Amino acid sequence: MSAATVAAPPSPSLTRTSDATVTDPALVKRAVQAAALGNAMEWFDFGVYSYIAVTLGKVFFPSGNPTAQLLSTFGAFAAAFLVRPLGGMVFGPLGDRVGRQKILAVTMIMMAAGTFAIGLIPSYATIGVGAPLLLLAARLVQGFSTGGEYAGASTFIAEYAPDKRRGFLGSWLEFGTLAGYIGGAGLVTLMTALLSSSELTSWGWRIPFLIAGPMGVIGLYLRLRLEETPAFAAEAEKAESNRPKVPLREMITGQWKALLLCMGLVLVFNVTDYMLLSYMPSYLTSELKYDETHGLLVVLAVMALMMVVQPFAGALTDRVGRRPVIAAGCAGFLFLSVPALLLIRQGSLAAVGLGMAALGLLLVCFTAAMPSALPALFPTRVRYGSLSIGFNVSVSLFGGTTPLVVTALIGATGNMMMPAYYMMTASLVGGAAVWFMTESAGRPLPGSAPATETAQTAKTGETAES
Repeated sequence: MSAATVAAPPSPSLTRTSDATVTDPALVKRAVQAAALGNAMEWFDFGVYSYIAVTLGKVFFPSGNPTAQLLSTFGAFAAAFLVRPLGGMVFGPLGDRVGRQKILAVTMIMMAAGTFAIGLIPSYATIGVGAPLLLLAARLVQGFSTGGEYAGASTFIAEYAPDKRRGFLGSWLEFGTLAGYIGGAGLVTLMTALLSSSELTSWGWRIPFLIAGPMGVIGLYLRLRLEETPAFAAEAEKAESNRPKVPLREMITGQWKALLLCMGLVLVFNVTDYMLLSYMPSYLTSELKYDETHGLLVVLAVMALMMVVQPFAGALTDRVGRRPVIAAGCAGFLFLSVPALLLIRQGSLAAVGLGMAALGLLLVCFTAAMPSALPALFPTRVRYGSLSIGFNVSVSLFGGTTPLVVTALIGATGNMMMPAYYMMTASLVGGAAVWFMTESAGRPLPGSAPATETAQTAKTGETAES
């Protein structure tokens, strides 16, 4: 594809010189909102799926064994992560060729369609084995589209943000994650309280998935209104008209050191993330026999606490750096996972809340820093593609499989402390990655010009004057 095809015209809201890009806060705000909304929709689905897993097991995987139902449901959950690297290998390189904005619009459409389709699938009692097969197909569509979502959204925000505020602005991506998860989980909690078990199993479970349709339309509208990032536009402008595409091999072998660092950071980020937000609700109800409604409310309260802290932690990474904040999270999970889980296993509301809050605040060290730290590992010309590959391979192997692996480990060993040991192991890998990574706070992205704000912009948020 020629540079004439991919080059975006200079944005009237941006001032680009040979030395720097001066950002427009109104445009940056729109970019952050549109990127975060897509992440919110992705995690709305995860929140719904995790919190309603027991009901989905009854609907799609009839069995006399509740543990087998739960394993089957989490198996379908994990299956979507197997195709995420394929989605990353397709959407990532395309994002580096045709632009970030176009690919993010496509992933939004596919995510919404996959989630909406789940709400339309007949039950096992109606069509038999076709029901779990259709569920699996919808999850695969979701997983494939998600392969291009997080890397694209974090790249989009990182390439729009001024260097000195990239951590703060990037943290809103995970704010969207938490908002989406709270929305999905909160809706399921409300339905669980208002509907009987038979009503929830027969028709109530469909409602959260059907909501994805309107959400997707809104998200698509916001993303179609965005302009291309200044970093990508500058890269396209300086290219020759016959610029060849970057081979997939170069995105992997040419960036192998950065890819290894990316995978290590993503491993600790996602193992702890999926452990707390996806697995713990089922752990409280299935393994600890904790009251379902109260358990869900505790987790929702912890996520609300994380949302409050998230922007402040993002701003902290701009002041002290990404590495110290991520390292603090790794050390915390290494030394506090066992005490936190022991508190949770006490079963009282205060103990469960305290243990979950400790894990949630440690997780904020990752959610606040990763959206700005990960894109800074790669140069502009391969950023979307390389980040998509590294991120999704790690998530597929370690993050999305966390609920399934930990459930299986507990079943095989009978050791209820397996969640803590799993998080401790992940923290060691993450700590090693932090040791070798380079600090990126306050610095230009590799391959990009410095991004700045005028004094007026930084203080008032008004549009920068050229």
